[in-house]
Amino acid sequence: MGAGSPVVHGYPHLDTVRAAITALHRRLSYDGLQGYATSVLPADVAFADHDDLYLGAQRVARALVQHLRLPEARMIVSFREMEHAASVELAAGPEYFIELNDRFRRHRRDIGAALAHEITHVLLHRLDLAFPGTRDNEILTDTATTYLGAGWLLLDAFREDGVSSQKLGYLTPEEFGYVLAKRAELFGEDPSPWFTSPQAYPAYTAGAARSRGDGQRPPLVAAGWAGRRRYAQDRRYAREHGGTWDRAGSPYSFEPGPNGLRVCFACPTCRQRIRVPVRGRVRARCGLCRTVLECDT
Repeated sequence: MGAGSPVVHGYPHLDTVRAAITALHRRLSYDGLQGYATSVLPADVAFADHDDLYLGAQRVARALVQHLRLPEARMIVSFREMEHAASVELAAGPEYFIELNDRFRRHRRDIGAALAHEITHVLLHRLDLAFPGTRDNEILTDTATTYLGAGWLLLDAFREDGVSSQKLGYLTPEEFGYVLAKRAELFGEDPSPWFTSPQAYPAYTAGAARSRGDGQRPPLVAAGWAGRRRYAQDRRYAREHGGTWDRAGSPYSFEPGPNGLRVCFACPTCRQRIRVPVRGRVRARCGLCRTVLECDT
């Protein structure tokens, strides 16, 4: 939890975020992800100043448990002075103990955001899904919280003005926006009406623009003229040098296939690597997320 310190912007964790999206698709499968097609609604996690602190926190925790499809998990919420926003004890269950920073006694509107992150830790623990290292695992948790429909709360907890700032989670505001946009593209859902923070919507639109860019790179037909021209040059080089070509930072690579040259690139939806033959216009279907992609190889 950052309160008062400068907020980092941009996309410093984007590679890990993309790996987390792919990991969620692999672990939950296409059918499993459909159970999260509707985000948790603002009314279900609203917390008014006049609400009882502990009863209200338990109510919000129950709503998030139900949303994240953890019907057998019971959350016991308490408050204490601590460095971080919150922590959860990842035991065998069915009871899990969540501690929230004492600061949330006075900032109750953000309790839902803190609980969403911690309860997602429980979900990932039960799914046996983790990344090595604390940093990457926290990025996985932020990404999963957002991609599964509760992370708009984390972006809405971002506030910044000339004298103060606050942000929850490890992702930058724009990275939260990126994951929200990926979710919106997958389920056709617009989270923007739920934002109460003036800074949340610009971060979401910035992330959405970055997400759209994933679908505008060669060999996808939506790629721009400059990208198509560079792609043609790289394809020619690959054909003239044995069929293998890869450049750091490029959205695609070439390799020899059983029937000629193949191009490899990331699915713009789930980031799974796809291989298709180089033979002009091709329609490819991602085997992981089932997205149909129009390609000009």
